[in-house]
Amino acid sequence: MPEISRRFFGGLVGGGAVTAVAGAAVGAEAAPASTPASASVERPFRARPCAGSGGRPNFLFVLGDDLGWADLSSYGAPHIRTPNLDRLAAQGVRFTNAYSGSATCSPTRFSLYTGRYPGRTRGGLAEPIGNKTQGLDPDHPTLASLLKQAGYATALIGKWHCGWLPDYSPTKSGWDEFFGNFGGALEYFSKLGQLGDYDLYEGDAEYKDLRYYTTVLTERAVQYVLRDHDEPWLLNLNFTTPHWPWLGEDDEEAGAEIAAKIRAGEVLSGLLHNDGGSVEKYSEMVENLDAAIGKVLTALKRSGQEHNTVVVFASGNGGERFSYQWPLSGGKSQLLEGGIRTPTIVRWPARLDGRQVSDEPVFSPDWTATLLELGGARPAPTHPLDGHSLAGYLLRGEEIPERDLFWRVRGNRALRRGDWKYYQDSSGKDHLYNLAQDQREQADLAGDRPELLAELKAAWEKTASGLLPYPAA
Repeated sequence: MPEISRRFFGGLVGGGAVTAVAGAAVGAEAAPASTPASASVERPFRARPCAGSGGRPNFLFVLGDDLGWADLSSYGAPHIRTPNLDRLAAQGVRFTNAYSGSATCSPTRFSLYTGRYPGRTRGGLAEPIGNKTQGLDPDHPTLASLLKQAGYATALIGKWHCGWLPDYSPTKSGWDEFFGNFGGALEYFSKLGQLGDYDLYEGDAEYKDLRYYTTVLTERAVQYVLRDHDEPWLLNLNFTTPHWPWLGEDDEEAGAEIAAKIRAGEVLSGLLHNDGGSVEKYSEMVENLDAAIGKVLTALKRSGQEHNTVVVFASGNGGERFSYQWPLSGGKSQLLEGGIRTPTIVRWPARLDGRQVSDEPVFSPDWTATLLELGGARPAPTHPLDGHSLAGYLLRGEEIPERDLFWRVRGNRALRRGDWKYYQDSSGKDHLYNLAQDQREQADLAGDRPELLAELKAAWEKTASGLLPYPAA
């Protein structure tokens, strides 16, 4: 076995990823009997610099919604079986220290679509977007618009959550095609969303389909992948699963009750579904998501494009009520690890070996920069990126430069530098954690390392000073 770094070992033990080390993909297709046992064991990431390019790749970026860091069996979930995502991890690189750009849905999407901190844009200050006055400025360069300029076809299927019509839409921000919902949540059958009205669209027109939403999105994604493409493509596939309300594909009756509440004006209480859900129902939703992604990946293989398609899977933020987060603390809306650390997998058969694990800290804006570089697109000089391209690390074995990962939300602040994390809670108290030794963020070292705390706090405040201020609450 190659030498295992301290952080790599901590990621395996702390994340419960013994599952992945022992079998790489619980519930996935078994390895042939002739495969040596060591082939099923993850090893620390190592680039394959001599690999050929095969032309510019396609990009399939899949987002789960409110999926916790350990909700996949390959990340340690003892009660959820995710064979398709586990197989994806076994065929690529599994990241143990990957983060969302924020702790809730829409600001993370801003960070992914723009490659910048959410606080650089007016719409990104909403946590999350909740009315028609907020959204992503159509004039702002995006991952899609920049790749489109470089010759890519672009599509977004699923949850947009960066503004509503008539002012905001994926088709106004660089995506050639859009099929999905504009808001942050909807009832899975009626498609009634957070503004109380119907929220399933094709382009800018309503599209009627009252089947289970995950099924509908999967069908569209399969159709897109199987289409004859004359140019490389970007597909952002944004599932709402396993976001509340807690409904499986056989729960039409429960969905009808929620829809009735929404029609009666109880929109938020209906969608929040505080009177429903369970660990079992949540597990069912995650397993349904895994099956849906499996169908899309099967279509990709059938299309003959699998070899030169970069597939990235992540979650829009940390887990919610029924999520499995161990050993992390906190959850969605917080900047503790449970609110922002997410399962993240990258597969590119043409250039990356499988059964690898990376413990490098990365976050959403990094993927924007990475995909732009891989696609031969240049960031707009008027809107410099906050993310760092991982192309050199993934393809050429270059070191990722030392840099800070920064987060700001109302009531919380956080900054990670190497193994150290500065965190300020909602009471204004500052904390300092060594994540290599304490992923659960329980051993507060602020009193032991006051100089380091002051240094990281100053770094946070310097970055924050360059962002837009929050409007008065």
